[in-house]
Amino acid sequence: MFDDENSTQAVDQPSECPPLAIPQESPLPPSPFDPPPGVPQFRPARGLSGAHRQTLLATYISGRPGITDTVPRKIRLPDGDFVVLHDDQPANWRRGDLVVLLMHGLTGCHRSGYMMRIAAKLKRQGVRVFRMDHRGCGAGRRLAANPYHAGRTEDVQNVLETIERICPGSPVSVAGFSLSGNLLLKYLGQHGGNAPMCIYRAVAVCPPIDLMKCMTKLGASRAGLRYDWHFSRTLVSQISNSPQWRDNVPLAEVRRLPRRLYEFDDLYTAPASGFRSVEEYYRTASSKDVISNIRVHTTILAAEDDPLIDAEPLLALSLPGNVTRCVTRNGGHLGFIGRRGVDQDRRWMDWRVMEWLQE
Repeated sequence: MFDDENSTQAVDQPSECPPLAIPQESPLPPSPFDPPPGVPQFRPARGLSGAHRQTLLATYISGRPGITDTVPRKIRLPDGDFVVLHDDQPANWRRGDLVVLLMHGLTGCHRSGYMMRIAAKLKRQGVRVFRMDHRGCGAGRRLAANPYHAGRTEDVQNVLETIERICPGSPVSVAGFSLSGNLLLKYLGQHGGNAPMCIYRAVAVCPPIDLMKCMTKLGASRAGLRYDWHFSRTLVSQISNSPQWRDNVPLAEVRRLPRRLYEFDDLYTAPASGFRSVEEYYRTASSKDVISNIRVHTTILAAEDDPLIDAEPLLALSLPGNVTRCVTRNGGHLGFIGRRGVDQDRRWMDWRVMEWLQE
């Protein structure tokens, strides 16, 4: 038994042992699907959570608005081919105001739904827009002997130089969709800190930054093979009876038309563009290895459930601080049809692209 004095001393004397630390919960790491700050989360419209519904509805119910007073401009390239820019200039636009260049995806053109919707919305906000038809596409169908492809960055350079001459002193934002998204990222990564000073912002939507991975994804499911067949047949039709047709490429000698994009690129795109093989084309044109060199403020939008584009290479990238990644769980390929109440209409993609091009 302790006497009273010892007992009191034991109570009053501070302990030499440190207090027990209370375990703290470690903060959860951010999810790759968390939207960037200030960006509303994409929630698909009710009944449209599926990737194929998003993709197909966005394609076949594209919502093309009427755009008046468009001025087509043929741009001659150094090799003699032409691309066409469709100039949509608002009445209140003045020299030095913002300009936007929109570049379409595979088998698209200046009249693709997303091109016309975004152009019309930007024009209403006083932004001058140039919608580009790549070689052999849209209004340029019969104006080019050489095909466009995912790595033809020299065309981007020539178009930007032309826009600088037409709109001296104006900042230029650029958006590339699907295949053109990869093309834009490849261009910016190649140029790094030497990119034209006129470029203000860049946005790449659903870009296939690893072309071979995308080919593998398409061939891994029945639905993917259907998309594959559609694109390959559309491309064959696009070059048939046009200046782009060539009798000296393997495609001219086959008895069965290609059913896959890989076959089309192997038989036509790669040899017609000077690549030794389709593998060399995919390796050379893919942007994933140069994205870290980009010095322009750039945003990349993609969907995890995209049925055409493999999002894994994008999620695995370590990005510089000036490149923002926005990957949603849903959205399909160029779909992103959202619920009411977030934007003025349900085209969530359109409004994000417009914000990123102007912020």
